[in-house]
Amino acid sequence: MRTGILGGTFDPPHNGHIALAHAARSALSLDEVLLVPASRNPNKEHPPCASARDRLRMCSLAAAGETGIAVCDIEAQRSGFSYTVDTLEDLCMVRPADYWLIMGADALRGFMDWREPHRILRLARLAVAVRDGQDVKSLVEDWDPADRARVDPVPMPEMPVSSSKIREQLVRAAPGTISVAPTVLDYIRERGLYQ
Repeated sequence: MRTGILGGTFDPPHNGHIALAHAARSALSLDEVLLVPASRNPNKEHPPCASARDRLRMCSLAAAGETGIAVCDIEAQRSGFSYTVDTLEDLCMVRPADYWLIMGADALRGFMDWREPHRILRLARLAVAVRDGQDVKSLVEDWDPADRARVDPVPMPEMPVSSSKIREQLVRAAPGTISVAPTVLDYIRERGLYQ
């Protein structure tokens, strides 16, 4: 089984997350991509606005009807920070597969500052979204050759959307399209999230 892991805060999950999951699935012939909402992301200064339960539910709504995309609650069940290395070790024990950790080029730049990056690279390959002819190999040119060989580019069009911008739109009740699935938007409104 070839499985992609797309982790993050998903506060809220948006159309860019789903597009990245599909792009990685297509580019790397993955059988599935798991959305893995973090209990608390160690790379974010502030805790999430929505609870882990709400973010997990929104991810389930965003993934509903999307071929090859599912949700995994392994990190949402933990208290405290969610570290990728712990998640991958747990997943490798309970559901063995060939894993790809999906991320954007911005996350790749700081990857070597993550907890146990070399262990992560033994547990999974990195699937890195690249845009507009960006050369992912130039971002890892100072890495050890064995680590560099575990990075796979995922071509993807530019999508100027972020969870923080969506939260701002919701707080300001700004007009215009909000880049989330209609069911996610309904859930946000029903629960009064991001007010």
